[in-house]
Amino acid sequence: MKGYRTIYILPNAVTTAALFCGFYAILAAINGRFDHAAVLIFVAMIFDGFDGRVARWTKTESDFGVQYDSLSDLISFGVAPSILIYQWALHGSISDPLLPTKLGAMSAFIYTACAALRLARFNIQVEQVDKAFFVGLPSPAAAAVVTSFVWVGARYDFAMSQYALLPAIIVVCVGLAMVANISYYSFKTFKLEGRIPFSRAFVPAAIIALIFLEPPLMLFLIFGAYALHGPLWSVWRYWRRQRKKAHD
Repeated sequence: MKGYRTIYILPNAVTTAALFCGFYAILAAINGRFDHAAVLIFVAMIFDGFDGRVARWTKTESDFGVQYDSLSDLISFGVAPSILIYQWALHGSISDPLLPTKLGAMSAFIYTACAALRLARFNIQVEQVDKAFFVGLPSPAAAAVVTSFVWVGARYDFAMSQYALLPAIIVVCVGLAMVANISYYSFKTFKLEGRIPFSRAFVPAAIIALIFLEPPLMLFLIFGAYALHGPLWSVWRYWRRQRKKAHD
């Protein structure tokens, strides 16, 4: 088997930065600094979005980089969000007489396992699927839903540890969305250098302004809408097919 004696510095340094953010987010969550942990996971998402582009721009793509990126994603978008929501809310199932004692831990584990399965499936299907769509909710988007949910709760002091059932349902549903055979628009065909009508030129500025105004809530709404668009789109396409069959 061919061994790697050298690796490309720049793209793997960006991946390492994402991994560091995920690792530090875990430490912050354990120490109860939930808002800091949430910010670090979103910063990891930014680095994760750039490592592949940096590799393509500098023509330094490699199989090593692909595998290293997946391992980094598992930590930053699989383990870190599950520990974050467990420390913030899911541990409350231990003291809730109406819920199973291990509900919180098992819910967090299901999310982590689904993230690992999602990344493994992506690696073996990367050359076989339509680039315009993801099969299953991407792990960074799943992490964004869970993380922003915790961030909103921490910002507004929601005592969710007393109501562990809702966070458990959310984290399990988001986890299952990662491994479901549901198509999600990937935005890989969207070109930043492309053109838009002048009448819509205000849209990017408006989105940035809204996120800056209230980052936790706006990020939760944006990524929550993205997580829901896959199932809703699938239902709509199924309805269209059934309607077409009925007319035929």
